[in-house]
Amino acid sequence: MRDVVVREDGIRLGQFLKLAGVIDSGGETKERIAAGEVEVNGQVDTRRGRQLHRGDVVRVNGEDLRVA
Repeated sequence: MRDVVVREDGIRLGQFLKLAGVIDSGGETKERIAAGEVEVNGQVDTRRGRQLHRGDVVRVNGEDLRVA
């Protein structure tokens, strides 16, 4: 599991994926999330604007990323 440090108390899912460097563009982010390829805390979430907080775990491309 890789920790991704965020400056604010929360961050939107789409922004987090770009910050973590696992998805390059906003368009790709939107498509991958809508296709159900992203999990938040073990469940598929199709909301790009989903608010994440420290401790949340995002799984994409077989990699676990923790909001830190």
